[in-house]
Amino acid sequence: MMLAGLLFVAMTAVVKHVGAEVPAAQSAFLRFAMGLPLVLPMLWPLRRARPTGRQTGLLALRGLVHGFGVICWFFAMTRIPLAEVTAMNYLNPVYVTVMATLLLGERWETRRMVAVLAAFAGALLILRPGLRTVEWGHVAMIGASLGLGSGYLIAKRLSAEMSPSVIVGMLSVTVPLVLLPFALAVWVPVGAIELGWFALTAAFATAAHYAMTRAFAAAPLGVTQPATFLQLVWSVLLGAALFGERVDPFVILGGAVIMGAVTWLTLREAADRHAQEAEA
Repeated sequence: MMLAGLLFVAMTAVVKHVGAEVPAAQSAFLRFAMGLPLVLPMLWPLRRARPTGRQTGLLALRGLVHGFGVICWFFAMTRIPLAEVTAMNYLNPVYVTVMATLLLGERWETRRMVAVLAAFAGALLILRPGLRTVEWGHVAMIGASLGLGSGYLIAKRLSAEMSPSVIVGMLSVTVPLVLLPFALAVWVPVGAIELGWFALTAAFATAAHYAMTRAFAAAPLGVTQPATFLQLVWSVLLGAALFGERVDPFVILGGAVIMGAVTWLTLREAADRHAQEAEA
C-alpha cells in the first residue's frame, strides 16, 4: 500500500509537470488513450457481454461523470500544490457515503454523520475560506470528487448485475470517447517527449492499482487504510523537491483529519459486517 501511494503521487507529479503546457482535457484524454494497451486483457470479455438498454445507459453515464471528474482533476493539478490535491482527494469516500445515502437509500447512521462532519472540517482546514484565496483548482477538486464519486456509485449498482471485467473494460473505452471532443476543442501539438510522459502516467497508474489490489488481498483494511495517508507525505516531499511548493501545516492537518475520519468509518463498518456474518 505504501508503494501504491508513492506510484499514485508519482503519476500526479508527472501530470503536473506536463500540465503547464498541455490543456487539462487533452492531458486527460492522452493519459487514458496511452493506457488502453495496458487494459487490453480487460476488454476481451466485452465481446461476449450483452448489456441491457438500462445497463448500457448506466455504463455511458458512468463514462460521462467519470470523464467530467478526470478533467476537473487534471485542471486542479496545474493550479494548486500537489499536497492540496492529494488531501482533497481523500474526500472521495465521503462524497460516496453521502450520495449512497441520498441516491441508493442506504441507512444514514450516526457514525456516518460523525465521519462526514469530521471530514468536511478537515476540508475547511485546507481551504480556510475567508482567510486565504480559494483558487479555481480547489473548486475543480470538489468537482472531481463529485464526478468520480458518482462513477463509483454507478459501478456499485452495476456490480450486482455485471462482471467486474466488463465494468472496468467499458470505463476504459467510454472515458476516452467522452474526453475526445473536449480534447479536440483545445488541442495543441504534442511531441514524442510529451507522449512519453503520458505513457509513463499510464504505467504508474496501472502499477499503483495492481499494488493496491495486492495489498487488499494480503492484509485487512485496518492495515492498508491508514497507509494511504502516506500519499500526503509523498506529495509534500515531491511538491517541495520538484516544484518548490511551500509546506502548509494546515493542509497536512486537514488531510490527517479527513483520512482519520475515513479510516475510522471504514473500520467501524467492516467490524459491523464481520459481526453480522458471524451471527448468520
